[in-house]
Amino acid sequence: MNTEVNSRLVIVVRADPVICGHSGEARNLAEVALTRGFDDVRIVTWPLDRLEETGLPLKPLDTVMPYSPGITVERPEPVGGYKIPDGRYLAGMTGRLVELFTDGVPTVAMSLYLHPHTTAVADALRIARTTGLPVNVTTIAEAVGSDITDVVRSAVDTGEFGAAAGVLSTYLSQDVCVAVSQYTKDVIVSSAAELDAMYGTAFAAQCEERVRISYPAIDTSAYLDLDDAETDRVLAARGLSRGGYVLYLSRLQKAKGVDDLIRGFAAAEGCATQTLVIAGRGPDLPYFKEVAQRTTARDRIVFLEDVGDEEKPHLMASCSAYALPSRPAPEFTETFGIALVEKMLAGGGPVITCDTGGILEAVGDAAVVVPSNDPSALTVALNVCADGMDGADREWWEHRARAHAMQFDRVNVFDRLFALLDAPEQPALIANGRRVRI
Repeated sequence: MNTEVNSRLVIVVRADPVICGHSGEARNLAEVALTRGFDDVRIVTWPLDRLEETGLPLKPLDTVMPYSPGITVERPEPVGGYKIPDGRYLAGMTGRLVELFTDGVPTVAMSLYLHPHTTAVADALRIARTTGLPVNVTTIAEAVGSDITDVVRSAVDTGEFGAAAGVLSTYLSQDVCVAVSQYTKDVIVSSAAELDAMYGTAFAAQCEERVRISYPAIDTSAYLDLDDAETDRVLAARGLSRGGYVLYLSRLQKAKGVDDLIRGFAAAEGCATQTLVIAGRGPDLPYFKEVAQRTTARDRIVFLEDVGDEEKPHLMASCSAYALPSRPAPEFTETFGIALVEKMLAGGGPVITCDTGGILEAVGDAAVVVPSNDPSALTVALNVCADGMDGADREWWEHRARAHAMQFDRVNVFDRLFALLDAPEQPALIANGRRVRI
């Protein structure tokens, strides 16, 4: 028995430097855990070289903010040689989790992304219980979106019964099952129901009953009360001015609608003196650069690939408008919209977005919502938001957005999530006009 550690939180996730809101969510939960009695907090994730090999969009390492003392980031090395074509990294992660689960320390193990992270937790716990060593582990599995909209949904669509059943069964094997939005839960239940109808399984009722809603945890303090001098420095370094640019800051993939934004911006007369700043990395960056070059606004569109965590709030706070016109796609659907909430906290011009996936749960009635796949609608919205508002209008939108976004503060989210460990049958609440279980 380890007498030096009284309680441990283990979070299994694609952590920094991956550009993903849920890597930030894991960081935020870890930071709050230090203030809630956990004296050993570990984030178990992937080796840096493996992340680079996958092609995932990554932040420059020198822009990643350090974790607080007490949080340990572990990147287990792969197990086995070249004769094992795949699974070596998962074996390394699972093995390390077995070690953490077998020292008797009361542990909460939380996985973000069901596949493969929840699989690793479930396998490690099964193995740990066969060792005869002391095991005291409670599990939380969070479905964040793409593991449902991509893995389960596509498995159901293609008739891959085993793959879909594997993800859902592993999910339901955990002590607490949560989803990052009501939309995500609806997709889970819908996909499970289709699987049930096709194969006679019984997943949908279990998912309906057991899956609760836990919105992503966001560090609101990072976006409030920004230092004006630092904001001026950030803008000067980028050649930008307050209110002089429209901002997109997120992963660069087609499902985010960046090409629609480029075309809408180019046609917006109200943006004739504005710059469009497209910040981020992702697989479709070359395509978006080509789209930009084909517009008359090519000289007013800039791409920033090295924006770090400390710089991000300042860029958000000073734009004339922030646009994320996400659209549904087979490979990705926005299941919440963490970047939208971060922008609403930071202030600045209004958010322009679309009613896609779980976005309305993130923005409520505090954003300008336009149809997806509609550059002309973006043109109208940009004309209004970048050029058609006076100071009072902008202040109204800013205050409304920030008030709505504060509900996602990481302390509130953490406390509500971990209350489920002691009282799993929480009553239903009303959130954003929809009845949800938390």
